[in-house]
Amino acid sequence: ITEGVDDALDDVGIVSIEQTLRKAQARFNEWLKLDADGRTTASLLESLNFDYFKLLDLLTIARSRKHIEKYYDLAEIGEFPYRAKPINVRADIDTSGLFPALREVNRDIRRLTLSAYAPMRYVLAEKVEEYSRRYDMEVAGGRSFRQLDREESLIHLMRVNLLKRMESSIHSFAQTVAKLLGKVDDLIERIETHDVSEIEELSIEDIDVASDEFDPYLVGAKVKVLLQDVDLIRWKQDLEEDHLILTGLLREAEQVDKPRDEKLRRLKALISDKAANPINPSNRKALIFTAFADTAEYLYEDIADWALREHGLHSAIVTGRSGRNKSNLPDLRTDLNSVLTAFSPISKERGETDSETTAELDLLIATDCISEGQNLQDCDYLVNYDIHWNPVRIIQRFGRIDRLGSRNGTIQLVNFWPNMELDEYIDLEARVSGRMVLLDISATGEENVIEESERDQMNDLAYRKRQFEVLQEQVIDIEDLGGGISITDLTLNDFKMDLSNYLKHNQEELSTLPPGAFSVAVDDELLEDSEIKPGAFFCLRSENSNISVDATYALSPHFLIYVADDGEVQLNFTQTRRILDVIKKLSLGRSQPDAQAQQRLADTTQGGADMDHYRHLLERAAAAISGKAEEKGVESLFSRGGTAMSRDSHRGLDDFEVVAYLAVLASEHA
Repeated sequence: ITEGVDDALDDVGIVSIEQTLRKAQARFNEWLKLDADGRTTASLLESLNFDYFKLLDLLTIARSRKHIEKYYDLAEIGEFPYRAKPINVRADIDTSGLFPALREVNRDIRRLTLSAYAPMRYVLAEKVEEYSRRYDMEVAGGRSFRQLDREESLIHLMRVNLLKRMESSIHSFAQTVAKLLGKVDDLIERIETHDVSEIEELSIEDIDVASDEFDPYLVGAKVKVLLQDVDLIRWKQDLEEDHLILTGLLREAEQVDKPRDEKLRRLKALISDKAANPINPSNRKALIFTAFADTAEYLYEDIADWALREHGLHSAIVTGRSGRNKSNLPDLRTDLNSVLTAFSPISKERGETDSETTAELDLLIATDCISEGQNLQDCDYLVNYDIHWNPVRIIQRFGRIDRLGSRNGTIQLVNFWPNMELDEYIDLEARVSGRMVLLDISATGEENVIEESERDQMNDLAYRKRQFEVLQEQVIDIEDLGGGISITDLTLNDFKMDLSNYLKHNQEELSTLPPGAFSVAVDDELLEDSEIKPGAFFCLRSENSNISVDATYALSPHFLIYVADDGEVQLNFTQTRRILDVIKKLSLGRSQPDAQAQQRLADTTQGGADMDHYRHLLERAAAAISGKAEEKGVESLFSRGGTAMSRDSHRGLDDFEVVAYLAVLASEHA
């Protein structure tokens, strides 16, 4: 956005974008180290630097489902559909039961050397230094990344990819195995026909590896090695071992044709049941997601004609591959927008003249190319044909139909899982991934192994297991899945929109409002469902120019703060977002004062003659703001852009003018 100019936002108080992000990342990392009890949204918001909030406020707009449900009038904007309990399908691979179990296939995958993708592993010892000079890359700090390490990381990723393709579909797995086998066989043939005696000695540092004239002597894709520089005997032995394993896997996989594909059979049974028993009246639509284009094309080839013949359902496929979208709906263009509009015409606002056809698609098979940013809520049934290792992706996919404006009262998520217990599945994923080790070579040649600690790995596996366990029972929001932090907690954008709309009709009235305006509220629901206790919100304006946090504090020179009746400062000015959320909840839909609450306040303050209690709360607020501002000022001493510190002492209440306050009373039933 700023085209790499570090001070591009200097005019709004952000002296250095890089430093702002670096500081926020450091504080986030410190927050991550806290115990689970201390790792809360409030503690994160308290620790982050104000310029980071400013940066987000300038550049982001975010809404979460929970935030909308809590702070918006759903009667006006419509409600989200009800999420039915997910359907979990654990399908075998082979209807005949002859294909090996997933754990056995995984064992073979782990036995693969995948040496065809690691030529550097076989470079002769006396040639290693030449290849290091040619291919190793120096990065910041005098360190380098070795090509050999990159190859080993690639092999780990390929093993994971093989397993995920096995989980996705037997067809996708067979295609991948066939490609690997073809590469292995080609390399074995190159080695067998290579005659070192016929060529002169070459150096990898001197030749142009992109030149066609050297092709007979080189192997590899982006990184090439000379066959003369490789231990051909050892490499051929490993290639032949891979050939045996891959040949066996391919033979087993190719025997499972479509009639024997149990997972495909279960999917078709679900489609048939959905067509015969719609969740919502007359809605026979279904959206099927898979991680791999190969699987998506395989499903479309088998399902499209069958669904039209058996149930009168029209189908389409979108994969993100150029020119590969297809549909059997007559006269429908197959560009992405046309396909999605035909599948969800109401949410896509299709007019009568927008398309050559007014017919609709019922089945859409897709990859994650449409898992974000698409409104497809005409559909009420979403199938994850394979489980993404990142649970957030599952929720993002479901978000295509779990949206405001849905015409459906209920929506359904279906997840296909490997036919094994979750513990075994998590363990299997962990074992095939292995330890992804990155060697950090310093300028002195000293090696440091950078890897996750065993404790971190175990915590990550346990965390994912908990996520998957929850996803089998219910569909939750991303912020719940990720530990409670949402970008909506960090920006004030929606409040600015509220203010802008309010000023269109009430600016004159607002400008004549005297200082010290107040109101009073009682909200049983808010007080019962949160940690907020009865007390008072204060909006204060600093009358002391020395009370300054920093130039990027969003409300400067104003401060919002909430003090409970017992004197506890529950929400300090650093928690502006939370304060505004609560105030909005208290006042949403209430354009007139609560007469009964006003009378209660008048009774307790003798008609405003006795305000000692609220003066005490105000003193607490002023002291808390001054103390926190001084704390932030100390931090600013060590930051670029000047300091907010001053030698002048704070004067307590005299530092502030009361702009407005909102008293929150306890429920009469409490």
